[in-house]
Amino acid sequence: MTTLPTAPVEDVIVTYKSKAAEAGSNAAARSDAAAKAKETGESLSFERRLASGAALVDLGGETSKKDVTDVMAAFRADPSVASVEPDIRAYAMAVTPNDTDYAKQWDLFEATGGMNVPGAWDKGTGTGVTVAVIDTGYAAHTDLAANIVPGYDFISSSTDARDGNGRDSDAKDEGDWNATAGECGTGSTAGNSSWHGTHVAGTIGATASNAKGIAGIAYSAKIQPVRVLGKCGGSSSDIADAITWASGGTVPGATANANPAKVINLSLGGASSTCPSVYQTAINGAVSRGTTVVVAAGNSNANASGFTPANCAGVINVASTSREGNRSFYSNFGSIIDVSAPGGETRRATDTPGTITTPENGILSTLNSGTTTQSVENYKPYQGTSMAAPHIAGLAALLKSAKSTLTPAEIESAIKSNARPLPGTCTGGCGSGIADATKTVNAVTGTPTTPGGTTFSNATNVTISDNATVTSSITVTGRTGNAPAALKVAVDIKHTWRGDLVVDLIAPDGTMRNLKGSSSSDSADNVLATYTVDASSEIANGTWKLQVRDVASGDTGYIDTWSLTL
Repeated sequence: MTTLPTAPVEDVIVTYKSKAAEAGSNAAARSDAAAKAKETGESLSFERRLASGAALVDLGGETSKKDVTDVMAAFRADPSVASVEPDIRAYAMAVTPNDTDYAKQWDLFEATGGMNVPGAWDKGTGTGVTVAVIDTGYAAHTDLAANIVPGYDFISSSTDARDGNGRDSDAKDEGDWNATAGECGTGSTAGNSSWHGTHVAGTIGATASNAKGIAGIAYSAKIQPVRVLGKCGGSSSDIADAITWASGGTVPGATANANPAKVINLSLGGASSTCPSVYQTAINGAVSRGTTVVVAAGNSNANASGFTPANCAGVINVASTSREGNRSFYSNFGSIIDVSAPGGETRRATDTPGTITTPENGILSTLNSGTTTQSVENYKPYQGTSMAAPHIAGLAALLKSAKSTLTPAEIESAIKSNARPLPGTCTGGCGSGIADATKTVNAVTGTPTTPGGTTFSNATNVTISDNATVTSSITVTGRTGNAPAALKVAVDIKHTWRGDLVVDLIAPDGTMRNLKGSSSSDSADNVLATYTVDASSEIANGTWKLQVRDVASGDTGYIDTWSLTL
């Protein structure tokens, strides 16, 4: 919950009766204000006439609550006055959580690689929606505890489940570590427990504004952990039953689900050129019950058509993008990708697999520090389409919360039709682009993203030399109040090897917002993109600047044109 500031009343709005002299004469209104000042002992003055015809009366600076009450009483007692009310303050309702690591969640708010989530929170935060995370189970975490509802453990093998009894109603993550290489088949490696399901759950529904950790995308939604992955992964038979149960279907031997999910996240998969019928039947049943099924595309840098359940019908298949807005180097791709979302890159493509060289570019979420069994809760960045999928599951929950009548097909269509093109590169197919949460939620609720916007532009070319920083300015005038939460910045930069460029927007007060980062692997030409920036904390009028830094030698170009719509 956001606490609004308390501001003193500095003016009152006085509406005079239509036949009163003050209703049509500023001079009469000015005289009446002076008379009321004398009557109350306050420094009152007529300030201006409103469009409605009412008079705005200045109270003369700092005024106590009692003084305001006395002034309003004096006007109300006047038979020429129809009404009087305080000139109260309103505030932009965009939510900025106070979670301590929120600033590290670039995936939610950065203009280049983020998903434009904060503006969507004005319309809903997931209230009334349950999201099932079908994964490794749940490792207890205080940043998730308030949103967890009872789940189920669908791992049939007691050995793989590591709890000694196979399927049961306890979705606790018992750990998925492998003690030795080859333990799970040829090519498998030894490794610590991943607490994968807890990481996925945090992206979807970590508690927000609790002064700790991170904020989930649908932070008021309920998270239902459904365990299917244990030692050596999980079986399709167990996963299919979990899909059925999570969506409110009946599974022999399992207690009925008291909290059927309207969204299912499947950050899992395996190699298969076709969707197994056991998966497709379960997914069809879930969709028929009104549940949206979101699936990770896979991390093999290959065509997603060879992986399942990504290749099943009726799912939202999600590829991963980087902080720079490129397809993540590991992400699967192809014509069956529906949409992309931030999955991050905790290392560069050329770095040794398994190393973490760029943690700041990963997806930060809830985790556990235990190497085998659960220990102390913590937070850690991961990369993967497993991290991208819960961004879309969280968005699906926001949509269902904002408009409960939406069907799975309508949710998928809304997400895809309101996505934006990747500002970076995608070889092979990344669906409709990077999902835009605010635009999508506004679309289904009938709210225009930028009502009444005016475009200001600068078409003067500015040369970009090697290893140089240049700026181009736009002066905004005639606007009132602050810039919008969805400020549109359209950029057309001609430059070979655009990965050399870092592009920032500088507000009139000097605040800098990054639009595009550099990337040594982005060899394409030109930056032609429209970025959405939350600039609601900035005064609209003033001089805005587009700053472009060339961070490498060998290629040059120029700013062709750019514009602001606000």
